[in-house]
Amino acid sequence: MNLEKLLKQPQALPSVPKVVRQLIDTFEQPDVDPMRVASLIEEDPVLTAKLLKTANSAFFGLSRNVTNAREAMNILGLIKVRALVVASALGEGFHTVGGVNLNQFWRYSLNAANLARYIALPIRIDENTAFTAGLIHGVGELVMHVGMPEAMIELDRAVPMLDLKRARAERSLFGYSYAEVGAALAREWKFPRRMINAIEHQTAPFDNDVYEPIAGVIHIASWRARAEEQDMRGELLINTYPDPVGLVLGIDPDTVVADRIPSISRETDFDEPEEPAAANNKDSVAH
Repeated sequence: MNLEKLLKQPQALPSVPKVVRQLIDTFEQPDVDPMRVASLIEEDPVLTAKLLKTANSAFFGLSRNVTNAREAMNILGLIKVRALVVASALGEGFHTVGGVNLNQFWRYSLNAANLARYIALPIRIDENTAFTAGLIHGVGELVMHVGMPEAMIELDRAVPMLDLKRARAERSLFGYSYAEVGAALAREWKFPRRMINAIEHQTAPFDNDVYEPIAGVIHIASWRARAEEQDMRGELLINTYPDPVGLVLGIDPDTVVADRIPSISRETDFDEPEEPAAANNKDSVAH
């Protein structure tokens, strides 16, 4: 199925609530106003309920119940709330997706988002956009599975969804990959232009006159998150590290090829990453 036909599938591109679009715009501001975020969340009963449920969960061990969005914002922090908002919007649009382990997919996506922020901070790239783009960078996979399930299940058997060669396999079969599809969804949802560009160019952030640093951050972050899902360690990490992209960004490869990185979790939680240090640089396995 060609890209145009896929995007015309009514079930493939779910709508997003207006309040979520407004929240995404707010998150992209240089100085995010937490009270503005809380006010917007309070306009959506479903989002408010999820926020309160998270704040009142055993994870935070509070001795009293949190009863409003503003208080929940103070407890959870902006990073966790941003993740919750985006994940909630995507979860509403993709309740179940045939052939996809959604628990694994969201864990992978959250790890990619945390890694994107971890990578972006020391090289002075906007960590807010990097985090949000990292969280939704793979959503094109869900669109493709919903829009053409038979073809995708066949592809899954040959090249699993989180394989490092996945984008290459999709382009070989369809002429496009999850990156272009995800960018189309982001356009449909009226996300900010730089986020759309980051998603669209994530597999080739500096090729063919393209220069998209946030896409480069997503490229590295998604490589490392995929490697984690495949339990890659040591030489495998070193040999698959996307060296050309890392060199352009000025990333110290030691910060992402370590076997354990604080930004990576095996659970689907909302841990905030620590800050690494930046610097300079084997055969990369391109997405």
